Amino acid sequence: MSSSPVPVPVPAQSYGRPPLRTVQVLGGAGAGSSAHVRSLATGLAARGVRVTVCAPVEAEGEYDFTGAGAHFLPDAVSALRGACAGADVVHAHGVRAGMRAALALRGHRVPLVVTWHGGGPAAAGAAGRLSRLLERHVARAAVVVLGSSSDQVDLARLRGARDARLAPTALPAGAAAAAPGADPGKTRAELGSTERPLLIAVGSLVPGRGYSVLLDAARSWRALDPAPLLVIAGEGPMRADLARRIEAEALPVRLLGRRRDAAQLLAAADVAVLPSRWEARSLLAQEALRAGVALVATRVGGVPELVGDAAVLVPYGDPGALAEAVSGLLADPGRRAALSAAGRAQAATWPSEDDTVAQVLSVYDELMDRPRR
Repeated sequence: MSSSPVPVPVPAQSYGRPPLRTVQVLGGAGAGSSAHVRSLATGLAARGVRVTVCAPVEAEGEYDFTGAGAHFLPDAVSALRGACAGADVVHAHGVRAGMRAALALRGHRVPLVVTWHGGGPAAAGAAGRLSRLLERHVARAAVVVLGSSSDQVDLARLRGARDARLAPTALPAGAAAAAPGADPGKTRAELGSTERPLLIAVGSLVPGRGYSVLLDAARSWRALDPAPLLVIAGEGPMRADLARRIEAEALPVRLLGRRRDAAQLLAAADVAVLPSRWEARSLLAQEALRAGVALVATRVGGVPELVGDAAVLVPYGDPGALAEAVSGLLADPGRRAALSAAGRAQAATWPSEDDTVAQVLSVYDELMDRPRR
């Protein structure tokens, strides 16, 4: 990423108002929400909006919000409260960030917008009850809730949101692009997949990603000739358990840990696999389709409306269906080529970063025209 903002000849708030002041609040350093805030900060700053990003220090180190034209503040409570008090609009990303922003705004008549990056089926027991409680509080505290998929909008309304709208987040333009000069053949050689198909999954090693089901499916791939290699790029608390299974069952799987070259890995793959229990607007699905890589994904959350007919969808938790879908694609190069073309065509229908920024800015403008309560 660039270390300094690119000058854009756009007048500050050309519609006659003082420069709009926004605070973008991140509750963590998740790839999806952090990339979205970086993109949003870049576009808003280019349009003359004064942007402050309040986020974990590690997120600034990786996503360089300052380089996007924003002022960065670590996410300490005192810093967040001071920043929010001086804003025209506070925009939180995710339920946890929404809760922190709502607390920071107590006593201030500053509108709160929340982009609902999370969602999906709630966990059982006390954790699920706490999650639903947080979602209800945030949904009711926000003036507007934005969901990147229709099921997120429905969930926000169910939790009591006064105004919930569909606002798909754009995949940053370079997110799915491999580094210039990258050689897929070299990448495959480095991974040990020169004479065998390469499958890839990307995401944190947490239960909701469906990696236990993916390893169940991988057992059947041992019978294929040649057996494909599955690589999983990501890190998380399930790593030790997954590694034990891979060794004990002699599965054709490698855990790569967290990688910064996911786009390069994806470009070298024959098939991308998304086995998640729930997804809203999956980064991997977007990156795979934009890169023209055949995708097998679970039919959950916002995945069907995101990919349309440009991917093979299977039920969550069904290793047999997952294994069969992948095996079928590996045996049918023509089908993979058709999905590659369909994926690129589907990606062309998604909103651009400019579209996303324009929609968010229109929401801010609308709030500025409302009387403060």
